[in-house]
Amino acid sequence: MFGNNSKKNESKASSTMPSSGSSSSINTLGAGTVIEGTINAEGDIRIDGTITGTINCKGKIIVGPQGLIDGTMNCKNSVVEGVIKGVITVDNELNVRETAKVNGEVNTGQLTVQPGAVFNVSCGMGQAKSSSKIASLDKAVAS
Repeated sequence: MFGNNSKKNESKASSTMPSSGSSSSINTLGAGTVIEGTINAEGDIRIDGTITGTINCKGKIIVGPQGLIDGTMNCKNSVVEGVIKGVITVDNELNVRETAKVNGEVNTGQLTVQPGAVFNVSCGMGQAKSSSKIASLDKAVAS
């Protein structure tokens, strides 16, 4: 009886945890953390702290409700709930949620802006230009 329950719990735990052989990773910048400089990432990033500088990400950047980016952001996809000031280049989809405040310049493949969001930008749609920036990230990570 007890042995069966523990096996069921182990199955549930392993199905919710990423496998150690997974090629993607999620990086988290917690609330209250401040980083200045350049960040290059292979996997997804969740930002609940403050970044001043440049973020180059081959995956998704999630800016949480407490997150702030002041600078340049280049990625494949992004969900914004916090504040971004600067130049944003998203290859595929940029999703700006109702709590977001975005100011600056945006280039993206697809754009969703939910009612209530502050979105004061010059915006270019269609083929985003960050592919060359992501390719240079590949070179930087490889070396």
